[in-house]
Amino acid sequence: MKAAMRERYGSPDVVELRDVDVPVPGDDQVLVRVHAASVNRADLDLLYPKPGFTRLFLGVRRPRDGRIGCDAAGVVEAVGAGVTRFRPGDRVFADLYPYGLGAFAEYACAPAAAFQAVPDGMSIEDAATLPHAAILAIQGLRRRDGRTPKPGDRVLIDGASGNVGPFAVQIAKHLDTEVTGVSSTAKQDLVRSLGADHVIDYTAVDYTAAGNRYDWILAVDAHHSILRIRRALRSKGVYVTLGGSTSRLFQSLLAGPVVSFATGKSVGMMLWWKPFLAEDVATLGEYYAAGKLKPVIDRRYPLDDVVAALRYVDEGHAKGKVVITV
Repeated sequence: MKAAMRERYGSPDVVELRDVDVPVPGDDQVLVRVHAASVNRADLDLLYPKPGFTRLFLGVRRPRDGRIGCDAAGVVEAVGAGVTRFRPGDRVFADLYPYGLGAFAEYACAPAAAFQAVPDGMSIEDAATLPHAAILAIQGLRRRDGRTPKPGDRVLIDGASGNVGPFAVQIAKHLDTEVTGVSSTAKQDLVRSLGADHVIDYTAVDYTAAGNRYDWILAVDAHHSILRIRRALRSKGVYVTLGGSTSRLFQSLLAGPVVSFATGKSVGMMLWWKPFLAEDVATLGEYYAAGKLKPVIDRRYPLDDVVAALRYVDEGHAKGKVVITV
């Protein structure tokens, strides 16, 4: 089979398509014929890697595992002897981030626990866009204690036009909140089309200094200091960041709890992420069936052009999701 692989860290150019053996599923595993995959910011972060300290977990000098790709959707080809949840022919999708990756290939093999059935009425391509980014969006709008934005709350999505942001805007609107999306000039029309009530061009306006206050700020990447963010929150407001530079991440981890205690506002990094949590997958399926959540697919690339797909996302061009067809 063909599979995207890499042997060293670096830009998308370190990735190459290789012929490798088709995996044989173990007792608890499922072999899936991949029909579609999607590119996430996490795929690029793992390539470089970013932040740098993640080399301690991925391999200091070179990656221990050459596979890449989080999101996969396809049809079950074979199952291990101990698998009873699925059978050949079932449509499934998964976030393979916790299972060694490998979505950018003709076949993916992982424990049965990694997969969920694609809901009836959902296309394989749409399913491939959801596992990583949409789950981050739904969990980023829910604190560890279960609190979510209330109807009428003012919610700001910083990074509203990329992988996670379009899902977050739609979910926040479904929660009946007043949504502000932050994006570049070229992507403002997309953010408005998703239902955002207001759009801020980050190249012209610093929302932390604009004088507006929000009940909830979800930042896909942390671009502002915790102290600046604090000024943009209402009393008992919530700020959650999903990523950012090493300095921003450490500030969120170390200064976040102190600022939260001192101000009564909850600020910091999302540490409660549970990849592809079954309950959240079911909720996304309900939103999709009700027409409240629609993946935005910017471009499609064949597996042979996986490097071009990664490069397109890495350069910041993508408006929504980029899908790899297999």
